[in-house]
Amino acid sequence: MESTSESIESSTKWPIKSREMHNHHFDSTIWNDFEFRDDDIIIATYAKSGTTWMQQIIAQLLFNGEEGLPVAEMSPWMDLRVPPKEIKLPAVEAQEHRRFLKTHLPLDSLVFSPKAKYIYIGRDGRDVLWSMHHHHMTANENWYAALNDTPGLVGPPIGKPVEDVRQYFHGWLEKDGYPWWSLWENINSWWAFRNMPNVMLVHFENLKRDMEGEIRSIAAFLDIPIDESKWAAIVEHCSFDYMKANASESVPLGGAFWDGGAKTFIHKGTNGRWRDILTEEDSQKYEKTAIDKLGAACAEWLQSGKISK
Repeated sequence: MESTSESIESSTKWPIKSREMHNHHFDSTIWNDFEFRDDDIIIATYAKSGTTWMQQIIAQLLFNGEEGLPVAEMSPWMDLRVPPKEIKLPAVEAQEHRRFLKTHLPLDSLVFSPKAKYIYIGRDGRDVLWSMHHHHMTANENWYAALNDTPGLVGPPIGKPVEDVRQYFHGWLEKDGYPWWSLWENINSWWAFRNMPNVMLVHFENLKRDMEGEIRSIAAFLDIPIDESKWAAIVEHCSFDYMKANASESVPLGGAFWDGGAKTFIHKGTNGRWRDILTEEDSQKYEKTAIDKLGAACAEWLQSGKISK
């Protein structure tokens, strides 16, 4: 006799991969060869939306508040094209702990497993852009060499950013994510499947507002029991101050790709830095574009973390 969960699985219209994405960062074909386990956790974001924070939260839940976890190594960015999939896939397959992996792909470029759990993190695009600009401005020559001078690059290389963050913002908004990738298609692809039983939407602002409550909700979604005797340690190790002080464990290659190292990668963790730089007209242009591209409900969630009933 078919179980309830099997019945849901067989009757649900699951997301289907419909395209590949290649650029200076992406090689989406890695997911075609990835062997899922039933308890895999996939952390998805556009980028600069709280990915590293979510990796830390899940590591703390899985390893019960343990210190010194090499989170960046444990939770690789799968579709980053360096190192190539021939190196990355065997390393991930050899992991014996419950795997929690990172992607920045839109959902239609990702192979979706009904048995894995997916957490998608959103953040106001203006806050994302401010973090992206800092990330790009502080990248060193090793970062450019890894992305532009290695085999497998498809499309143009990524160049140096303009220093003026407002100019950078307008280029990104007007050229649909340039020089990165489209925010709108990324958000739309996940929003469309937000009601899947194995998909959870989390917002950066809600994590800042009520981190403890959000961590408990994440644990419940992932079926991870919380050891209350370790709760204080879990919360402390997920705080911005702790992560900044121990940044080399959370940042890829210990921060070797950024001037100032890992503490540069984990920068401020704040929202609203754009308010003193963007004009009212700039912000209205962004907000109108968000509604046009996402619809009112999704645009509201992306800006505030609130989902209208």
